Amino acid sequence: MLHLMGYSPRWADDPRLCAMFTARKRVFVDLLRWDVPVIADRFEVDQFDGPGAQYLLLSDPAGAHLASVRLLPTTRPHILDTLFAGLCDGPVPAGPAILEITRFCLDRRLSAAARLSVRNQLVSALVDHALGAGIASYTGVAEIGWLQQILAFGWHCRPLGLPAMSSRTMLGALCIEITPDTPDLLRQAGVWRGAGDDEDVRHAA
Repeated sequence: MLHLMGYSPRWADDPRLCAMFTARKRVFVDLLRWDVPVIADRFEVDQFDGPGAQYLLLSDPAGAHLASVRLLPTTRPHILDTLFAGLCDGPVPAGPAILEITRFCLDRRLSAAARLSVRNQLVSALVDHALGAGIASYTGVAEIGWLQQILAFGWHCRPLGLPAMSSRTMLGALCIEITPDTPDLLRQAGVWRGAGDDEDVRHAA
């Protein structure tokens, strides 16, 4: 099940947001060793989780977290312009029709096959959301391995500058243009998963 949610200061009262922040801690802190804030040794919540932040969440029929992503408006401080503007050769793209993709999170409990499936579902949901909401493009910062995957999805995606080292990790900035032909481009690359197109991903490993 797909959920589109906005940030709430009462997120601790919402089991879906709690599950997402817990999954983010398991991925970005426990696995990837990012130096980011953690609340109660359980929830990864940073300064960009605030007013204006939106979340696309995928959950199984029992409500368990499968995957999620945070979307930040670029008309206010966001990760690329605040922390990594040097990754862009020119001005950081910004505007009301540009959102930043951050915290793309696949639950660690998933099997390899399920991870691929929910990844494709979440990428497709991002495109559907953009087309329905008038979003022209997404920006983001990614570690080099994930950046190479994103560039290979078949959509209109371009680096914003040369990758650079940051805290012993190679990072790059990118811009993804969303157009009416984006679903077909993803379908040709085997990535697109529209409603009813995907296999069962209910079972976590």
